[in-house]
Amino acid sequence: MSTAATNGPLNRHDGFIIVAVLWMLAGLATLVSIYAIYVVETASAFTVHEERLQTQALTSAAIELAAYQLTATTKPPRPTHGVFKFTLGKARIAVAFQSEAARIDLNAAPKELLAGLFHTIGATLDAAAIYADRIISWRNPAAKDQTKDDQAKAQAGLSASTDAASAPHAFRFFHVDELALVPGLPMAMVERALPFVTVYNGRAQVNVFEAAPEVLSSLPGMTKNQRDAILALRQTAVDGKVLLRLLGPDQGYATTETGNVVRIGIRITYDDGHRSSVEVVALTFDDGSEPYAVLSWNEDLEPLTDDRGMASQ
Repeated sequence: MSTAATNGPLNRHDGFIIVAVLWMLAGLATLVSIYAIYVVETASAFTVHEERLQTQALTSAAIELAAYQLTATTKPPRPTHGVFKFTLGKARIAVAFQSEAARIDLNAAPKELLAGLFHTIGATLDAAAIYADRIISWRNPAAKDQTKDDQAKAQAGLSASTDAASAPHAFRFFHVDELALVPGLPMAMVERALPFVTVYNGRAQVNVFEAAPEVLSSLPGMTKNQRDAILALRQTAVDGKVLLRLLGPDQGYATTETGNVVRIGIRITYDDGHRSSVEVVALTFDDGSEPYAVLSWNEDLEPLTDDRGMASQ
């Protein structure tokens, strides 16, 4: 065969083979691209999952350390608040804990304390009293005050036909978010009240050492001067009886007892800059095999801060 015949122009059959090969190469390239995207997305998913597992493990470590600080002291009184930091692995953790007695219990607080809270956060006196009645009616319809004035309801912008006692509910609050289900409570009032209420205090009173300024202002008969004096004195090693005496005849709404329930705010910062915030409510035990039991666990929330401030990172 001659050289010219060997190196001559390609025929149509040869061109078809080249096109087919090119299509196959393009298909393989597409498959490689898809597989690369799949690998990247799978790796990202595993990273997110791994970080979530790390957050849970670090949160558990923070709770255990907070429980240790609360129960390590055998002599009363036990700590009512605290802040600390620690580093574990590739994360820095800042923790603040505070007795849940600092908050107003929706299941136990008397009408006067509930009404005081709503008035403090912006409701009129008449509206605040009605909101308090509605909460008490929600947790116990039989306790409804039958003598409420419909005119006061109208002045507060409420309808007498939407009374809370008509709601099919006769149980305690199991979560503070249930406050939004109480008929007649404006959502704006609910949102303002949530940082100051709980279902885990278990007392009709609030702790005068730990209560936020808004909660102190909610105490019946509380004046601004009284509140400021309490806030200043409790920063010192003042005796609790001194603080209670400042309340005069209304000191029955406050206490120096703390209980075993604590709210723990946890902020986790990873080396790559990612952050996680967790807020946990835990019941601590003075003895037994388990140091604590988690009552509530909420992630991606702003962690607990009180008037002392949370440890910064």
